Amino acid sequence: MDPYAMTTGVLRNPDFRRFVSSHVANEVGSNISRVALPLVAVLLLHAGPAEVGVLSALQTTAFLLLGLPAGVWVDRLRRRRVMMAADLARFVLLGSIPLAAEIGLLSIGMLFVVALLVGVAQVFNDVADKSYLPDVVSTRQLGDGNSTLEVVRSGASLAGPGVGGMLVQLLGASLTMTATALGALASVFFLRSIKVPDKPPALTKPTPLLRGIGEGLAYVWHDRLMRMLTTSSAAINLCVSAVVSLSVLFLANVVKLAPGLIGLLLMSGGIGGVLGGLTSGWLSRRYGTARTTWLAVIVASPFGLLLPLTEADWRMVCFAITSMALSWSAVVSNVGQITYRQTVAPEHLLGRINASVRFVVWGTLPLGALLGGLVANQIGVRAALWVFMGARLLAFLPLVFSPLPHMRDFTETPARS
Repeated sequence: MDPYAMTTGVLRNPDFRRFVSSHVANEVGSNISRVALPLVAVLLLHAGPAEVGVLSALQTTAFLLLGLPAGVWVDRLRRRRVMMAADLARFVLLGSIPLAAEIGLLSIGMLFVVALLVGVAQVFNDVADKSYLPDVVSTRQLGDGNSTLEVVRSGASLAGPGVGGMLVQLLGASLTMTATALGALASVFFLRSIKVPDKPPALTKPTPLLRGIGEGLAYVWHDRLMRMLTTSSAAINLCVSAVVSLSVLFLANVVKLAPGLIGLLLMSGGIGGVLGGLTSGWLSRRYGTARTTWLAVIVASPFGLLLPLTEADWRMVCFAITSMALSWSAVVSNVGQITYRQTVAPEHLLGRINASVRFVVWGTLPLGALLGGLVANQIGVRAALWVFMGARLLAFLPLVFSPLPHMRDFTETPARS
């Protein structure tokens, strides 16, 4: 029996504390690099808008190119070793930037390659990470464990860009990349210190790549709850991605706010995410994991209609309220969904299942951003925000027609059909 199964606080588990510490180092470093890497291109290489756009796109390209195969490969390997290898790769890649700048070899082409390969490492790290938590904590602690990790992610996304900007100002863009590389290296040491043995892969014999991908997608499709949750999340991400792509333009050109106010408003989503991570565990225990997962989406959805009402007066609070409510909802719902997958999925398929869900849900992000621009170009930015926030209000419908409204916890009813 897990010696920590009888405890009530997941943080009493020293291995989980080490796992969380690796997340802190990794997430803070990653969020700093999201600011520092484009600034390296702009400040050191004088990159233009097109080059910065390509650099930004390359950081997420790997999720679409390798998201599904990564699940198959992770299921063939020891998960902690995958995460450590990914962090070591990020350390070398990010650390090469200040070194190349020092010896005069830095180029925009090199940044493109680094951005793409760091994205590849992140894909493998994320898939293995979502599959590794059940090895560290007991089943009853999965919800609290995922909540804690979401607090770390949200807190890092809130603080990372600000810290990154400050470090760039104090140290310069190139040296700031050293800090992100050291964060990846620190994560390796924390993962290495975990005492629980790194389990061998549950997949006993290699599965052909396409067959392995198909098995992951098929499991998600045939599990009714997982199918409904994934469909709803994909629809929500499509709408939110469109809104996010228009937010800066809306606040700057339509509402006409100063850059400082825009920055503050854009931080409000991180605050909502932190609150979601802090409250999701209590809500799940109080009202049930299944009930909390779908109600969080429904309760927060109407707040989306406040965002298009934003003006350059007291009504700018509408943007902040929307951002906090929707981010809170996303984190609470994600904690429930991840916990459900970790609880019901066969161990030998968990990597592929996580990769399949991530591929579908994240695959709508670039499409949403493209649609946002096209719709805004036709009917105007504020009108486009009304369209996408109205559509997001309907994105919970797959959950209403699923078994979720009749369940308190995910363990009550068989989900596959």
